[in-house]
Amino acid sequence: MLKLGVLDQSPIIPGETAADAMARTLELAKTVERLGYTRYWVSEHHDTPGLAGSSPEILIAAIAAHTSRIRVGSAGVLLPHYSPYKVAENFRVLEALYPGRIDLGIGRAPGGMPIASEALRYGRPKEREEHFALMLRDLGGFLSDWLEPGHRFEGVRATPLVDTAPELWLLGSSGFSADRASELGGAFSFAHFINGDGGHEAVRRYFANYRPGPLGASPQANVCVIVICAETDEEAERLASSTDLRLLLLEQGQFRRPFPTPEEAAGYPYTDWDRMRIRANRRRMIVGGPEKARAQMLEFSKNYGVEELIVLTYTYDFQARLRSYELLADLFGLGQ
Repeated sequence: MLKLGVLDQSPIIPGETAADAMARTLELAKTVERLGYTRYWVSEHHDTPGLAGSSPEILIAAIAAHTSRIRVGSAGVLLPHYSPYKVAENFRVLEALYPGRIDLGIGRAPGGMPIASEALRYGRPKEREEHFALMLRDLGGFLSDWLEPGHRFEGVRATPLVDTAPELWLLGSSGFSADRASELGGAFSFAHFINGDGGHEAVRRYFANYRPGPLGASPQANVCVIVICAETDEEAERLASSTDLRLLLLEQGQFRRPFPTPEEAAGYPYTDWDRMRIRANRRRMIVGGPEKARAQMLEFSKNYGVEELIVLTYTYDFQARLRSYELLADLFGLGQ
């Protein structure tokens, strides 16, 4: 049976505030736990007015406090901005509070415009790409209480000391993170919602090359994809039209423009180039009524060779988001 999780970016819809978006995140988390979803992951974005999720560690604590069974995690903590030691301590606190329920998803994207990344680093130079694997190795060492003999931080413990550890996932939209995950023993999640090409090869290579390491002992992979499901194919397409326009505007650098409505999408003056980009972006999405969505999701997971999908339902209307997740739970018999 296909397992489903959720990615929530805490979008701020026009007419609502960031506080409203946070309340929606808590409401959605409680709902999908009741429906039988396996995971609830929250993202990290900086200086992005349309998304409220800038601190996944804090949001994870709130979500876990309002739920009781679902795994809760980050998608992801942007490790190049931070100290691996501090990340390990943050997630050990979460693991102490909610043992066996915490996922530590790690990304390496900037999470915002260059000036926001500079503000996060606060004058520190940007980490070179080859340092990322070292940061990951140290993070795993702090979480497992084992650093190589002679390590410059040998003897330093990440507190609090707890008996369990969060699952450690590497998130990526290319083969780079898949390779690091297979080398270091981590789980891997491919961001198909960001990049609709190359994921199959990245996941295949991850499984083929996996070996246990400081980040984990057995291979585990899933794929995150945009899914918009509604009562009919026609209604799903109507909802997806505003998502099509939203993705197009983001590509054009219009990060501060509010999430468009389906009515705005219907009246937008698309160029031929715009329509070509929308068709290309549809490779990142599954859109349809229940029968169509189920068939495409099963085929999608089969082609990737994974048994779990992380679903991002990205719509203007919150009630439509809720209904999409409810329909998918019914289609796949979640919680039964």
